[in-house]
Amino acid sequence: MNVKKFTAATSRDALRKVREALGPDAVILSNRPVDGVVEILALDNDDVAALASPAIEEPQAPGFQAFDSDFDPEPVFSRAPAAFAPAAPEPRQPAPRAAAPKLDAFAGQPYIERRAAPAAAAIEAEIPPTYVNRRAPASEPGIDMAAMTQMMSAAIAQAKESAALEMSGMMNEIRAMRGLMETQLAELSWNATAQREPQKATVLREMLAAGFSATLARYLIDKMPATKDAAEALRWIKTVLARNLTTIANEDDLLNRGGVFALVGPTGVGKTTTTAKLAARCVMRHGPDKLALITTDAYRIGGHEQLRIYGKILGVMVHSVKDEADLRIALKELRNKHTVLIDTIGMSQRDQMVTEQVAMLSESGADVKRLLCLNATSTNETLNEVVRAYQGSSLAGCIMTKLDEAASIGNVLDVVIRQKLNLHYISNGQRVPEDLHLADRAMLVDRAFRNNRAASAQFGDADLPMMMAAAGQDRSLREVHLG
Repeated sequence: MNVKKFTAATSRDALRKVREALGPDAVILSNRPVDGVVEILALDNDDVAALASPAIEEPQAPGFQAFDSDFDPEPVFSRAPAAFAPAAPEPRQPAPRAAAPKLDAFAGQPYIERRAAPAAAAIEAEIPPTYVNRRAPASEPGIDMAAMTQMMSAAIAQAKESAALEMSGMMNEIRAMRGLMETQLAELSWNATAQREPQKATVLREMLAAGFSATLARYLIDKMPATKDAAEALRWIKTVLARNLTTIANEDDLLNRGGVFALVGPTGVGKTTTTAKLAARCVMRHGPDKLALITTDAYRIGGHEQLRIYGKILGVMVHSVKDEADLRIALKELRNKHTVLIDTIGMSQRDQMVTEQVAMLSESGADVKRLLCLNATSTNETLNEVVRAYQGSSLAGCIMTKLDEAASIGNVLDVVIRQKLNLHYISNGQRVPEDLHLADRAMLVDRAFRNNRAASAQFGDADLPMMMAAAGQDRSLREVHLG
């Protein structure tokens, strides 16, 4: 083996020297910079061919003969010395595949590569490692793609959660800033309105003192036409309120039509007493044989006994039911009755059993009309919760109870107007059946604004802008008829 070294200032010049000395088929063994010049170690192609030819041709194994029996190596090694020429192949019979021995380590490589591999290994052992011929490091063990995918998914989920939290915080800050700006602008707007039209401030005090919500008061005052004095403005407010109260004209249609009515509502609103008052009116109109009473109050001690006493006085049978199945059976047996009144158990509007009670009445197999009893002494917020809880699919109407105990009734009228309820009766005492009356719109509105002079004085000029700014927008007020 004749390895030659060539040096030049650049790689191009060194390669040119190699091409001139050894020809274009020379084999480059190394190429490295040494002391400011480029050093190339090269070998003539003829030397490589000589190294590729073995000194003695060993007889081939039967399996090897069968692998390349048709290959003639003479043209490939035509330039090798005659002493190393392979012997002429002897005639041989192809060995059967079943008896073929195991191939060597190079059986899967081409013929020339198998013959030249030992020589190339010897050359590589003699050449020092350089940055050109050094081997790549052993490959790392395989990466668990499932674990990597899980880690990436967890990182992405964490990034999304962090971004969502940041976005939520930013939106909360924007909403807070918006609310603050709206409050300040509303206060400035109301101050300007109060200075320009002082009668509106007077009407606002009257409505707030009567128990109406700031939302309804703000809506009506914004829609109120320009007037000369507060009395005229208050008359306009009363007219609009009375126009938007829905009541029944007379009870003849209700009593003559009959049907199944269920009185619902929270505990202590007077459902049982109101049921007895309605029963007395039906008995006076159609007789005791046309009426039936049902009670579902099996929890309150003596609850069903109170209704039984009323039924005994009126001569009406009282049926007690516990669940939906009993109610179905009772209504089926009483289908020939003209009117059936159901006294339901009272429960808080926040109790989950309210939904079950509404479902029981709706799926009883009969057209049960639910009448909601509203306590006139409750606050506006409480009454709104009660209506939302007992609303269900629909309410046939409502009955205002405990009118005699309420200091103001604007809160009940406000809820009836905003929730679009049909007001049937008002109850103002415990007497049966005297203390049950048809709802009179004009009387109710007039009573709401009566005797509230002392209450209106508690709202100062400095409080009105803040209350008007805090009053939100209610979409249900869009259906209020202004006339």
